[in-house]
Amino acid sequence: MLAFFIIFIFSLLFYLLLTVGSGDILFWSREEIILGLLFSGVTALALKRLLDLRLDLKFLNPWRGFLFFIYIIGPFLFALTKANLDVARRVITGKIKPRIIKISPGLNSALGATLLANSITLTPGTLTVDIDEENNLYIHCLYSKPKLKEVWWLKKITE
Repeated sequence: MLAFFIIFIFSLLFYLLLTVGSGDILFWSREEIILGLLFSGVTALALKRLLDLRLDLKFLNPWRGFLFFIYIIGPFLFALTKANLDVARRVITGKIKPRIIKISPGLNSALGATLLANSITLTPGTLTVDIDEENNLYIHCLYSKPKLKEVWWLKKITE
C-alpha cells in the first residue's frame, strides 16, 4: 500500500507540474485537479501491478539521490557528449563496424538492469536489444573494439 501511495504522489505532482497555469484554483482548474487524481490513481495501480514493486526505503535516502544526481551531471553527461561526437565523426567518415555484443554487468535486480539498459540506449550509436534471465545485456553498437566478443549466434547468421 505504501508503494501505491508513493507512486500516486509522484504521479500527481508530475501531472500538476505539467498542467500548471491551466486554471484559477491556485494554478489549476477544478477539472485538471480531478483528472490529475484520476490519472495518478490509474498510473499507481498499473505500475504497482506491472513492476510488482517491493518498496525499499533506500529509495527515499536523500544521500543516494544526491549521488545519483552527481553521477548524471558528471560522468554520464561527459560520456554522453563524447559518444555524440564519436557517432558524428563515424557517420561523416564512414568508419562503422556494427555488431551485437553481450555484456554481463553483474547486476542482481531487474530494475538495475533496466536502468543500465536505458542508459546505454540513450547513448548515441547504441541500442540494448535484449536482457536475458541472468541480466546479461545484448547491445547493438555502431563500432566495438576488437577485444569485445560478438554474440556467437549473430556471427553465424551474418556469415
